[in-house]
Amino acid sequence: MPQASRSASQPELTALFSDVQQHFLKVIVPLWQGPGWNADMALPHEALDANHQPLPAQRYRAMACARQLYLFASLIGQVPAAEERAAALFRSLQRHFHDAEHGGWFYSIDPQGAPLDTRKDLYTHAFILFACAHFWDKVREPLVESVLNASLEVITQRFASGDGLYEASLDRDWSSLNSGPLQNPLMHLAEAFLATLSVREDLAVQQALVELCTAMQKRFIDLQQSVLMEKPLGAVDNWFEPGHQFEWYFLLESSDLLRGSALHASLERAFAFTEKLGVDQQTGAVCAMLDLGPGSGLRDATQRIWAQAEYLRALTLRADSEAVVLRQLRALQQRSLHVGGWYECRDEHGEVSRRDMPSTTPYHLATCYAGLAEYLR
Repeated sequence: MPQASRSASQPELTALFSDVQQHFLKVIVPLWQGPGWNADMALPHEALDANHQPLPAQRYRAMACARQLYLFASLIGQVPAAEERAAALFRSLQRHFHDAEHGGWFYSIDPQGAPLDTRKDLYTHAFILFACAHFWDKVREPLVESVLNASLEVITQRFASGDGLYEASLDRDWSSLNSGPLQNPLMHLAEAFLATLSVREDLAVQQALVELCTAMQKRFIDLQQSVLMEKPLGAVDNWFEPGHQFEWYFLLESSDLLRGSALHASLERAFAFTEKLGVDQQTGAVCAMLDLGPGSGLRDATQRIWAQAEYLRALTLRADSEAVVLRQLRALQQRSLHVGGWYECRDEHGEVSRRDMPSTTPYHLATCYAGLAEYLR
């Protein structure tokens, strides 16, 4: 991984990161070991309120289970009982969400554990692959690798559309829903492919990843500004999201395989443009959505914690970035974290607009902090 050049380690940044990391380990992670854990279902609740009470259950998603599996797999050796929790989440993924009849995994189950949304969702399957790769790296159990292989098989055989891209959603029996490809699930598929390649040699996955990024460059990159759109070029009502730009940038820049690709070059060219339009230079806040073309500009000014985390992580791979990394880490701490957890969203005026804490958010903080730890190392 390339290291952004910086001056001698800055004590303020190191101390601030230590504070933020301790907040994660002592405040955020325990929320999902205690009040956020439904022991009867062996699943995380979808979200906690500001008082750490679970929101009334309406569904449980396989994607949320997989993100928490990644979280606790990443904490094995750091947090007591992390491996046991990861193992429980892995079992629940199979028990609750696996489709024994058609293969793959359901999108969601109802509060009683019955299949709810039975569609096959690429975003979900990408996170299952991602989580299993990380968990297998820690435990090296054959059953975990078999689920990793099963997720790879359904992704490459069922979702693939033959042009390097993948359908975003299919019906329970894998029949078409005419969803077409969408940026966000494809990004997480690239992330899952990279996670797989980080734990084993796999030429088929390597080829699929290169073909995916080649197709993303062709079908999703705006020719004028080089930003990555959320829908394929030419789609009606298209837009781009700064948070996803920064997330893609980190994946490409951190990969020896993808750095130097056409897609990487586009995201590199678009970085300053995305910062200019999508980041408030006063507060460091990253907005949610931007339009391009005539009348381009702000589409959704919501400031989501995951986008702040992805911008911060991307900055760790930029040259001469220490001052802005410090600024953004301070902004994350001051604007998004609090003594009881975190604020999920602020509105266009900077006011807290969501006080609930979803079980999916710690994944973004964990990957951001891993990037920061590597940067400081």
